[in-house]
Amino acid sequence: MARFLACLAALLLATAVHAQDRRPSHCIALVENTHGLEVIWRAGYRDPLPEDTVRLSYIDHSMYLLQTPGGLAAVTDYNGFIGADPLVPDVVTMNHSHSTHWTAAPDPEIPHVLRGWDPMGGPAEHHLDLGEMLVRNVTTDIRGRFGGAPEPDGNSIFIFEVAGLCIGHLGHLHQVPSPEQYAAIGRLDVVMAPVDGGMTLPIPVMIEVLKQFRSSIVLPMHSFSSGSLATFLAGMSDAFRIDMRRERALEVSLRSLPSEPTVVVLEPRFLGYDDADL
Repeated sequence: MARFLACLAALLLATAVHAQDRRPSHCIALVENTHGLEVIWRAGYRDPLPEDTVRLSYIDHSMYLLQTPGGLAAVTDYNGFIGADPLVPDVVTMNHSHSTHWTAAPDPEIPHVLRGWDPMGGPAEHHLDLGEMLVRNVTTDIRGRFGGAPEPDGNSIFIFEVAGLCIGHLGHLHQVPSPEQYAAIGRLDVVMAPVDGGMTLPIPVMIEVLKQFRSSIVLPMHSFSSGSLATFLAGMSDAFRIDMRRERALEVSLRSLPSEPTVVVLEPRFLGYDDADL
């Protein structure tokens, strides 16, 4: 018994030391955003980035490409195809509600493949420190397929902490986050949100979730139709400015966050196609 207790104490000590070694999140503290100049720059995904600036390019469906000044690249809800461009991301995230949000055969050249679910059961846990970027997740439950039982922890909200910004991707969100989940997610300066209104949260519920986050920039995704997007924009227009774009990419920094909360609608394009008009 004494040996068992000694082993248990050693294990708990090792776990605590590992937790202390982790790079702490600067997004979890729920503080008011600091806003600066109202400028959101147009950008192409091959252009060099200014210091402390992040580029977000809408690829397709729920896939966004995030790029850092140091050259790191991350793709959200990666399904195996991002276009004809030979870009190999440093990290991809995936969720498995539907096959359009993940792949069983990711490019083996990708160094970090983060699944939003644990194939062995239980919550997935990611805290990937790439130096210039920290990627972590908060799990949420999803509905069962074809009327089946709900799947606990079947979806992950991924948070990318880079250049002082907190950037969130809600994945295939089926539930309103609990107070504990909101606290674990923390501040989101920029959030990518599904707005189909059917397969994920109903649009009025999604709008309330986004108003709770109080993000400076909301990037819609997963709309399926112009009708659902229009319904979403109409519901957001009382509290957010609407900025419709023809390009697929924008650059943002802490200094350039808009003074007024803004929904920025980008046009998705696969990488390597129609790059002349970004």
